[in-house]
Amino acid sequence: MSELLNKLQWRYATKKFNPAKIVPQEKVERILEAIRLTATSSGLQPYEVIVVSNPELREQIRPHAWNQAQITEASHLLVFAAWDNYTAERINMMFDLVNDERGFKNEGWENYRQQVLGSYVPRDAETNYQHAARQAYIGLGTALIAAAEEGVDSTPMEGFDPAKVDEILGLKARGLRSVIILPLGYRADEGDWLQSLKKVRRSRDNFIIELK
Repeated sequence: MSELLNKLQWRYATKKFNPAKIVPQEKVERILEAIRLTATSSGLQPYEVIVVSNPELREQIRPHAWNQAQITEASHLLVFAAWDNYTAERINMMFDLVNDERGFKNEGWENYRQQVLGSYVPRDAETNYQHAARQAYIGLGTALIAAAEEGVDSTPMEGFDPAKVDEILGLKARGLRSVIILPLGYRADEGDWLQSLKKVRRSRDNFIIELK
């Protein structure tokens, strides 16, 4: 754990990537697998991760992300895109997957299926999207930790126009809406104003509340 904490101390929101350094595919795959294995509400995994390595697509996205250079200079761009709604089809897909993988049906699990269907499906699409988007942020947190573990730099970004990114990537047709984007790569040796600055976080006493 101490080694992981050292790596989290090392990581920062990289402002300038070295475009000549490409993250090895095996590292990218391990980061993606960590995201896939992370927790989600009811195990529904209501978001998908789009890996954008195509330079032309990233050039199209950059003007709609405050022209931030990380979009095009990073090795890879991950787009976390949440389901636009919870539907009975999507919910049943995940519950059926659990049954298929485990090889049996459980009465309690089937009762829980009906509870989820009865709770989620009647809600309006925007409420459901916002819930799914919060699950995507759990995946983002895992991605940041996994990238640090791999010695890969990353920069979580909310500063972009989701509607434009959705259009560029054709997400609406997939029933998805972009939530947050994450460039992955390696920090440049110079030109990043943040790189040499001390990492600052609130003290433990000013951040952790213990109720004994």
